[in-house]
Amino acid sequence: METPPETREPARKSDCVLVVMAKAPRPGLVKTRLIRSLPAQAVTSFYRCLLDDTLALAGSLAGVETAIMCPESDVEELAVLAEPGVRVIAQNGQGLAAGLSSVFTHFAEDHQRRIIAFNSDSPHLPRSVLEAAFETLAVHDLVVGPTYDGGYYLVGANRAHSSLFMRDGMGTGSALENLLSQARVLELSVGFMDPFYDIDVADDLIQLAAELEDAPAKAPRTAFWLKEWGDAITQLRTGTAD
Repeated sequence: METPPETREPARKSDCVLVVMAKAPRPGLVKTRLIRSLPAQAVTSFYRCLLDDTLALAGSLAGVETAIMCPESDVEELAVLAEPGVRVIAQNGQGLAAGLSSVFTHFAEDHQRRIIAFNSDSPHLPRSVLEAAFETLAVHDLVVGPTYDGGYYLVGANRAHSSLFMRDGMGTGSALENLLSQARVLELSVGFMDPFYDIDVADDLIQLAAELEDAPAKAPRTAFWLKEWGDAITQLRTGTAD
């Protein structure tokens, strides 16, 4: 199998790597469940803001290498959006399971590196949670950050496990259950971060708007977008949208 292409020269290696799972911001291909509530172009712009703020969050972690894992067709576009020094790497295969498997296969060169795959729509997550996740990997084989809908916003390991990510159930309410089931089969010790929410549906958007209204510095680009679309979000909150 050929090695996936990379877009940049490798940065200085760190013992800790945070890999953002991303897609190129294209209409109709990102945050598709929000298109039921907002125009596709607006949702695309929103995703771009989430991604930009997520990369800024990742870049704020001291001593942590940042990279992006994405479908091969998205590499060039995301390379333009990424900050200098952030590698953009094409995953092997299609879908989220293939992407996650690619993260750990690519970065687990030995058993000493701590690798976390992080979603691209949680820039409002406290930086301390990511720092604690890396600390957890010093004493556990696996770390997981659950979401309230049965998925997870991050997963980390210090080596690759080829059968860890099941193709069945990825992106559904059983994703976390499937992951933990495989971890038990592989006899991996698991540490947990606090549950959190990511942004998939209108209720998540409403919750994020309320949070960033009080603390816009958590994700400034996203907060600005939410302010611009404040009337539409108010209509979603009150149930008066067309």
